[in-house]
Amino acid sequence: MRIRIVGAGAMGRGIAQWAVVGGHTVELCDVRTEAVTAAVDFVRSMLERAVHKGRMSAEDSAAALERLVPLDDPWAPGPEVELVVEAVREDLDTKAEVFGKLEQALPESAVFATNTSSLSVTRIAASLRDPGRLAGLHFFNPVPLMKIVEVVPGAATRPGIPPVLTALVESCGHRAVTVADTPGFLVNHAGRGLVTEALALLEESVADPAGIDRIARDVLGLRMGPFELMDLTGLDVTAAVIDSIWEGFRHEARLRPSFLTPNRVTAGLHGRKTGQGWFAYGPDAPSPAPEPPVTGDAGRPVFVAGEKGDALRGELTAAGATVESGTAPSESALVLVPVWGTTVAAAVASLGLPAARTFGVDPLPPAGRRRVLAVTPASDPSAARDARAVLARAADGAEPFAVSVVRDTAGSVAQRLLASVVSVAASIAERSLAAPADIDLAVTTGLGYPVGPLAWGDRVGAARMLELQRSLHAATGDPRHRPTRWLTERAQLGLPLTRTGTSPDICA
Repeated sequence: MRIRIVGAGAMGRGIAQWAVVGGHTVELCDVRTEAVTAAVDFVRSMLERAVHKGRMSAEDSAAALERLVPLDDPWAPGPEVELVVEAVREDLDTKAEVFGKLEQALPESAVFATNTSSLSVTRIAASLRDPGRLAGLHFFNPVPLMKIVEVVPGAATRPGIPPVLTALVESCGHRAVTVADTPGFLVNHAGRGLVTEALALLEESVADPAGIDRIARDVLGLRMGPFELMDLTGLDVTAAVIDSIWEGFRHEARLRPSFLTPNRVTAGLHGRKTGQGWFAYGPDAPSPAPEPPVTGDAGRPVFVAGEKGDALRGELTAAGATVESGTAPSESALVLVPVWGTTVAAAVASLGLPAARTFGVDPLPPAGRRRVLAVTPASDPSAARDARAVLARAADGAEPFAVSVVRDTAGSVAQRLLASVVSVAASIAERSLAAPADIDLAVTTGLGYPVGPLAWGDRVGAARMLELQRSLHAATGDPRHRPTRWLTERAQLGLPLTRTGTSPDICA
């Protein structure tokens, strides 16, 4: 295939490298000729690096470079061009102008694709004489390494175009997911579940950014915590995406932005690129403060309360802790309550537990060596230190657990993050914006989650996830936590969250 790429910046040159390595001829152009020269040099250096690292033969590298054709004029006639990929700046008028000129220069058979990450594909196409020839083809940076591409048909896109784009993407070694032309498309939309809930936790002073990140990594198994991720992406970018998706979905509560971000963006606290975000960066930046050492009495007796305490009771017994039996704690015992979507305060009130020495424990099995202890305003500090020491115990000489201490909140930190990630993904599936398999593929590939959000919900269990979300909603009254129909139906029917819906035309 002969492909013309308009825009030779970071995205354009990455797409060019990907396409020539995949065996296609690429015409690379830009209104700035120096950008084309720089892009060709960049692709050459990447191919040379691949040869040096043994990932490509010298012959294949040379052949790929020969397929890269620099153009001085983006609007030059191109009778053999079959596909155009536009990668210019994110501005609707600019993109419309580019495609308007290309429509005059190229044959009607050429398919047009925009790499927009935030603009409506339908609105871009509306400026064309033939809007049916244009679709979204959204790559992620760096293109050769991020092996996922979103294929986004606009409202007027001809039905035959998305399959052609999907075949092209997969022939070059990437995975393609088809997603509706909606704000954020798929990956950016799905990613709001993690960061919006992390910001909500920070708003409520449940934990600080470092503490939330530790739990996200060590309990949920994420490669990077949400605040680290915002610093890497840039809070200015993240906040703009959050706002645009929330506004695009007509202020959907699940996607609600935080009041914390506007002032930080205005102050230039964008993250790595400005040297200061949620954390400090650079050679003179102070080292992150370590977690406080465990100083309490690990031998103090404990009583595990509540219906969900069997697993914790067994783990602590195996670790050599003094675990009381019976129906009530002794006068000196710490009381640990595994909470699922509820609060420690509610358990104290409903079970008649001693408030000063009752603490919450997150029952989610941790991905790493970390447990989470929840304290209330009534907690005795000395008892809290002892509870942390008990939870740090491990069985059979294993490495002790790290123990995060957080403020009591419905569901604790990891549960709320997980519930939000699953809920946003279920909402995408419920609206038929993307297929369940594509949602999970896009999130694992594009965001690096250890498992897709719908499959993650299935690991926990649809019925248990529904219990969690109902409890969160009841405890907080916040509509952001209300269960989706997708989750509710599947839990009631005993189906996995990854199960697709049945079309109404089943009996047609």
